[in-house]
Amino acid sequence: MNEQPPVKATGIKRLLNALGYSRDGLAATFRKEAAFRQECLAAAVLIPLAFFIAPDRVMLVLMIGSVLLVMIVELLNSAIEAAIDRFGPERHALAKHAKDAGSAAVLLALILAALTWLAALT
Repeated sequence: MNEQPPVKATGIKRLLNALGYSRDGLAATFRKEAAFRQECLAAAVLIPLAFFIAPDRVMLVLMIGSVLLVMIVELLNSAIEAAIDRFGPERHALAKHAKDAGSAAVLLALILAALTWLAALT
């Protein structure tokens, strides 16, 4: 049997596919992860607020970037958890390590965001 690999989309079609996958990932994470919903709510408040309280454009970018970084890390943490959970509910030391490391990454992103906002406010 002579099977050909599937033809990958290119150009605008590839870009549109990628945007669709990103939309699906955001929507799935929003539906399944309470932490991500809370971070989205915080972003909806903090990002507009940054425009009013940032002392300059550099700090504005840092303030907004720190909020977006928390959301990015949460998405990656959710992806790690989903991949681990795919293999079943049984406990394994490596699965625990992966999930704990993802959680620690979110914590560090939150600390960075808090320090960034604190610096902007002082």
